[in-house]
Amino acid sequence: MQTTPLTTRRTLSERRLLHDARLQRRCQGGDRRAAAELAERYLPMARRMALRYRHTGEPVDDLFQVASLGLLAAMRRWDPDRGIAFATFAAPTILGELKRYFRDSTWAVKPPRSKQELSLAVARARDELSRGGSHAPAPAEIAGRLGRTQDEVLDALAAAGARRADSLDAPAHDSDDEPVTALELISAPDPGYERVEAEMTFDASVAKLDKRAREVVRLRVGEELLQREIGEMIGVSQMQVSRILRDSMRRLQLADEAA
Repeated sequence: MQTTPLTTRRTLSERRLLHDARLQRRCQGGDRRAAAELAERYLPMARRMALRYRHTGEPVDDLFQVASLGLLAAMRRWDPDRGIAFATFAAPTILGELKRYFRDSTWAVKPPRSKQELSLAVARARDELSRGGSHAPAPAEIAGRLGRTQDEVLDALAAAGARRADSLDAPAHDSDDEPVTALELISAPDPGYERVEAEMTFDASVAKLDKRAREVVRLRVGEELLQREIGEMIGVSQMQVSRILRDSMRRLQLADEAA
């Protein structure tokens, strides 16, 4: 009877399952050489799964290490007597370990888990679509590839920015002049604070004056109105405004000297 390719593949799969099962039973008995052989057989699979995420910017060696830990975890839990091939059992465990790594270890600011996973899917789809192409795929192309809306893709791309924290010593912008770091911009004095502090000091000082004097001082100092304009607003002459201002300034000066 002639063996068909399908029969050949099935036979090879069954032989692999039996061989893996024998190795696993020896592993469970404490045979380290059997454990090393089983791990070596499936390390290439772990590496292929790790390379799916090479576009994320994470070091490939780190990804491979995480995938290898997932492989070892699968080896500890696999029961060959259930008839499930080791590769079938191990793949979800390795993938879960990689996703957990991205979720817990690579985000400077953690968005919701669903957005993290979509961000990784978007990055992978963008990498696949750009292979051999002359341009970077547009969000609409990525959305079509993933069966998501364009807004969801844009949100995921924005969330990807939370995976890395920019250094405060990095240049804040490109310039031909001496570069300015983000730290220098953050720590630069804000004139707004000085203005608020001055206003608070002014309010505390004029509180010692009567209501009309406070209003005259506020209009002159705060609003920078002319004495004539102030007189028209409160119904007095310019001379009276001048006298109110002079008396108010003298009272404030005396209060400061007394303090």
